[in-house]
Amino acid sequence: MKTALGAALLIAGAGAALAATPKKPAAPAQKAAAKSAPGGNWLGQVDVVGNLSHRIGNPDAPVKLAEYVSYTCPHCAHFHKEADPLLRQTMIPKGQVSVTITNLLRNPIDLTAAMLTNCGDPKRFFTRHNAFFDTQDTWMAKLETTSREQQTRWYQGDMPTRMKAIATDLDFYKMVAGWGITRAKADACFADQATLDKIKAQQEDVARLGFESTPSFSINDKPMDVHDWASVSKAITAKLAEQRAGNI
Repeated sequence: MKTALGAALLIAGAGAALAATPKKPAAPAQKAAAKSAPGGNWLGQVDVVGNLSHRIGNPDAPVKLAEYVSYTCPHCAHFHKEADPLLRQTMIPKGQVSVTITNLLRNPIDLTAAMLTNCGDPKRFFTRHNAFFDTQDTWMAKLETTSREQQTRWYQGDMPTRMKAIATDLDFYKMVAGWGITRAKADACFADQATLDKIKAQQEDVARLGFESTPSFSINDKPMDVHDWASVSKAITAKLAEQRAGNI
């Protein structure tokens, strides 16, 4: 755990009334039909919410998981590798759980990665987000080979220049090229003040929630004092059980 800068479903039902003369009871009223998943799978639903956070899954999911993460946090990468397969194979596609990602920045490398995950089609955010965690071991290892002079550039000068230096030294330009993002496009994203301001605003949201560690989580807007998949999974299961209670 690393230190850093954080709709319930309305279930309607009505009983049937009996007529004065013996008749077959009226059918119970049905609750409003749920919105259908695009293409029959909620993995295709990606939305930008709040201050440039990204949500995948059913907007009306009974369980709304929010993750507050740092791309340089090993515990965040470990959580991602444990949780993502289960969430993507079962809970998100079925519309049971939605997941929202918000940045919790700890250093300029986090900011550089965050700017790149926001570079390009918002619908492909999770492709970029997943790639940074899936390859964290590889690009973080490059930190061991960077010189003091290189790292000094990461902390001096204007932010676009600092992010360009980080992207060069950690081979982020090569990574994003695989998504069709040229170096010129990446540099333009680093210079995007509107995106930078929104990511900074995320840090204010995180502070209001009282989160100081990564990864941190909330379920249905309620902050959780847990930081691992085992605990988050248990909480999700409990919430889904609550939602099913009393239903047939």
